[in-house]
Amino acid sequence: MRKPLNRNMDTDVQLEKRRQERIISHPSPGPRNSLQYWTRFVHPLRVICNFAIIYANRFNPSVNLKNALYRLTGMKVGKHCSFGLCAMVDIFYPQLITIGEDCIFGYDSLILAHGYLQRELRVGPVVIGNRVTIGTKCTILPGVVIGDGAVVSAMSLVNKDVPPHTLVGGVPIRVLGVVPEGERR
Repeated sequence: MRKPLNRNMDTDVQLEKRRQERIISHPSPGPRNSLQYWTRFVHPLRVICNFAIIYANRFNPSVNLKNALYRLTGMKVGKHCSFGLCAMVDIFYPQLITIGEDCIFGYDSLILAHGYLQRELRVGPVVIGNRVTIGTKCTILPGVVIGDGAVVSAMSLVNKDVPPHTLVGGVPIRVLGVVPEGERR
């Protein structure tokens, strides 16, 4: 049984503002969209190596091997994390992703630490606490912090911070409830 929502929780505006404060914006160096100039932001060989590791991990059934390979890209992955089949992380900036211990990521989820836009590149760290559950087909945007024990329901767009032990879902996410004391570890 879910507890009623806590009226003292941060507002959506405050949570989104915190995320925006962590994002660094780089203007496009030319007249085209910023993705046209990706080699000016990240070395191509680094992206090729990251892509090979990260894409192969999408189909790797061994969670321990996945975690070891993710760490080779500079990503910080805690012990006992489990990435479902086809889960994907940022190939340009995996070193900006930090994941706590004992997290689970559902099938086809995506963690981004960058966003190439028409006139700028936005880059921000993603920090995911301990024992976080991310449902299938979720997208986590740059600059987001997800607190310990939080749960993100399937097919959600995480565009703002998630407080600890909070159940969120939707596109964009909204608070759905609080994780009950008995389900916390």
